[in-house]
Amino acid sequence: MDVKRFNDFNNKQVANLPHHLRKYIVDQGYEKYTPVDHAVWRYVMRQNYSYLKDVAYYPYIPGLKMAGLTIEKIPSLQEINDALAAIGWGAVTVDGFIPPAAFMEYQAYRVLVIAADIRQLEHIEYTSAPDIIHESAGHAPIISDVKYNQYLSYLGSIGTKALFSSMDYALYESIRQLSILKETPHVENKKLAEAEALVLYNQQNLGEPSEMALLSRLQWWTVEYGLIGNLDQPKIYGAGLLSSIGESSSCMKPSVKKIVYTIDAINYSYDITKPQPQLFVTPTFQNLIDVLQQFETNMAFRVGGLESILKAIECKNICTASFSSGLQVSGVFSQVHTDKFNKVKYIQTSGGTSLSLNDIQMLGHGMEYHKDGFGSPLGLLKDNRKYLEDFSEHDLREQNILLDHPVELAFENGITVKGELKSVLRENGKIILMGFQNCTVTDHDGKIFFDPGWGNYDMGVGHEVISVFNGVADKNNMLDQLYVSSERTQQQHYSQKDRTYHTLFHKIRDIREKNIGVERLEEIWESLQLHFKEDWLATLEILELIDGDENFLPLATSIRKSLKDKKIHQPKYTKLIEDGLKIIDAKLKFQ
Repeated sequence: MDVKRFNDFNNKQVANLPHHLRKYIVDQGYEKYTPVDHAVWRYVMRQNYSYLKDVAYYPYIPGLKMAGLTIEKIPSLQEINDALAAIGWGAVTVDGFIPPAAFMEYQAYRVLVIAADIRQLEHIEYTSAPDIIHESAGHAPIISDVKYNQYLSYLGSIGTKALFSSMDYALYESIRQLSILKETPHVENKKLAEAEALVLYNQQNLGEPSEMALLSRLQWWTVEYGLIGNLDQPKIYGAGLLSSIGESSSCMKPSVKKIVYTIDAINYSYDITKPQPQLFVTPTFQNLIDVLQQFETNMAFRVGGLESILKAIECKNICTASFSSGLQVSGVFSQVHTDKFNKVKYIQTSGGTSLSLNDIQMLGHGMEYHKDGFGSPLGLLKDNRKYLEDFSEHDLREQNILLDHPVELAFENGITVKGELKSVLRENGKIILMGFQNCTVTDHDGKIFFDPGWGNYDMGVGHEVISVFNGVADKNNMLDQLYVSSERTQQQHYSQKDRTYHTLFHKIRDIREKNIGVERLEEIWESLQLHFKEDWLATLEILELIDGDENFLPLATSIRKSLKDKKIHQPKYTKLIEDGLKIIDAKLKFQ
């Protein structure tokens, strides 16, 4: 996104987004929503209110209002931002699924990610693709709960550090492709089957799940499909359930197993294309935070050491290793060598690598300078109880480690660094980097880690790796690796017949909102009967406006008969019609 044209909606949280996240943001394009789209929103929201007012965790209508939403129409992004600003959150629109790492980072900045598209009429009950109904009507209304929004931002903050495997992106991309196809009109069944098979294959071949995969499971079983309360009568708070008029009802059936939410939820994978066979019930939102704290204690950015470096190597993407001295090495980690005690003695990156301190790239140590990778020993020097990073000037002289002199550093683990010392860089009282010319780095068995012919050697200083996390240390000064899919979501192309259908919905809405011209509804109904025999939604909207009016009793009777016939001859619409009629007959007030 062009930074000069970046629209922050006068929302502080959106304005604070770093540049590397802004590339996912797309214009909502409010004018692209058709009258049918608004009718889809209205139908789903009315159904949600009808059912969720009794089973949702929060008061549904007040929650909607606090998020800038109404039953009647698709919300604008400005309306949502104006409302969310009051609770310290913001919102942006994106194009479909974005990578989990990016999604998490938005949450860390307290910004809600909303898909700009809306589900098609034929997928009105449920769509596996992210859409504005799911994101805004599902996520936004509950953000006003303090403990819950604390959980969301906490989840986001550790999610930005979670390591992912090389297979995670393959799964993400296949899920994104499937979601796009599912919202594509007249898609070939063969293409859809192939896409579903690829998702299944990637799910079954993830190998050992990465930190991001496990964290995504926790997010799925809480943010998307969570229940709260007791096992016998839980309430819904998960957005995936709140935005699905089908699954929000079916999830309460005894056939869907209810399990108390604990850290064990990480052992349950999920399939976005199917209803969930089990759901997790948390007693409180504080419990979500407690479970997340348990998970965090075992993450690589908290643990460090060999296990974390091995996870970084599996990622095959840029990660950052923090040395005990404070030095941060950001690159694609390719090798790790250990001593006889299985402790890290040498790490190696391949390709562009940068060195940072306190998340700020060190001058002259960017990816262009270290374009061929970076390697460094770790550990304690022989016959020393003091770590090299803690050596004073006196310590260096005493060990004969002098500038512009030949130096030999022999580590306990068998690594030897020999060369002419040209620089010693200190920060915060610690040595973090030493530069050598004519340098050789070898192991006790003769293995060569660095050869003088390769140029000057910059040796990172630190006795151990204390933290490993996803991505680069300095995100403001380096190209980030967050992936943007080249495949865009399906944009609708409407025929003249489609546009005529849209016009009929617009006329109905105009009559409803202005409360004039009700007599025109019979003409609209006749047009629907003549040209749009598949219609059921506009028909319900007409019935809603005339039901109970003695002046339109014959028309209402005809409409009810046609809907009854449609249920018989087109059973795929049966539940949708019946649910719509229930609301009309109940004279439900939406307030």
